[in-house]
Formats: sequence, structure tokens, C-alpha cells
Amino acid sequence: MKTVIQIALWLLSIFFGYQIYQSVMGPIKFDKIKKERYSAAIDKLKDIRDAQEAYRTVTGKFAKDFPTLIRFIDTAQFTLTQQRDSSFMEYDKTYKIDMEREVKIIDTLGFVSIKDSLFNGTDSYKNLASIPYAQNNEKFEMNAKTINANGFTAPVFEVSVDKSVLLYDQPKDLVAQEKAAISVEEVNGPEIKVGSLTKVSTSANWPPYYDTKENK
Repeated sequence: MKTVIQIALWLLSIFFGYQIYQSVMGPIKFDKIKKERYSAAIDKLKDIRDAQEAYRTVTGKFAKDFPTLIRFIDTAQFTLTQQRDSSFMEYDKTYKIDMEREVKIIDTLGFVSIKDSLFNGTDSYKNLASIPYAQNNEKFEMNAKTINANGFTAPVFEVSVDKSVLLYDQPKDLVAQEKAAISVEEVNGPEIKVGSLTKVSTSANWPPYYDTKENK
């Protein structure tokens, strides 16, 4: 009986020791996995934002869906220009003399493809919609529209991914805490997103940590 009790106590000690270890190491492991997966998703979101800004530069609006954005990257070009000052003499009817007029002249220097400019000629942009680490090949949610901003019509867009898609295999309680997080050092809210459908902004909700070189 004494031996049985000793074995039982030994097993209980192992069990409680493991539980304590998990309670300490679980959140640490979760944080490491979270940051790794968030970094991959945020890198994609940055590429999407760059592509959307290029789309707006050329078309004056944002793309509503990924097929449209990808076709644009495939074929569109930036126009390279140079602005210079110039002047000419013009007869002024009021003063009845020739007067110098100053003008700004914009010269077209050439063209460069969007694909080469943003993606170094690779075809990685064709998978812009795919979420890194997603279990079931989920896609980023993206939308665009125009809104009234102080009396002016302005194009806006938003791209997002629910945190649970990236953390599908992590403890549910830690995922729930993460989605409710509010901190200047964390990605606040249930989603990682860039842009806005309610205001003119291309900013994102991730902290500076994800923009530092050390995090690359």
C-alpha cells in the first residue's frame, strides 16, 4: 500500500509539474508562433497595400477584388516623369509690352512595369490573396468603394484577416485573449487589417514591431 501511495504521489507530482510548465511555457510558445504567422501575413498585407496604391495612381481608384488587382499588376506601367521650370515671352495687352511668363513643364522619361517595380519581376503577386499558414487555403477579405470626405468623393479600400485563421491550431483560450487584446505593442482587435472603408486612410492596425528590420 505504501508503494502504491508513493507511485500515486509521484504521478501526481509529474502531472502538476507538467501543468505548471505548460502554464508558463504555453503563452511563451503561443507568442512566438503568433509573431511568426502575423509577420508573414503582414508582409502580404504590405504588398497588397503597395499594389493598391499603384492601382490608384494609375486609375484614380482602388481595386475591389484580387483578380482585378492581379490583372493590373500583370499589365500596367508607371509613367516616369520629370518636372522642370521654363519661361517664355508673351505680349501683354494690358501693359502693351512683352512680359516673361513662367511655366512648369512635365517631360515623360519612359515607362516601368508595375510588376518589375513592386515585385522585382517575380510572379509572387499571383498569390496575393492567399493567407500564409491558413489551414484551408483561406483568402484575405478585400473591398473598395468611394466615400464622401469633407465634401469630396474619395476612394478607399480595406484588406483583413481574422486572427483565428492564422492561429487555428492554438489553444482556444489564448486565441480568445489575443482577439480581445488592446495594447500599443499588439495588433488590437480580432483582425489584422490595412486600410479603411469608413475614412481616407491606408494605415494598418499592427504595431511598429512588425515594421522593424529585426523582425524580418
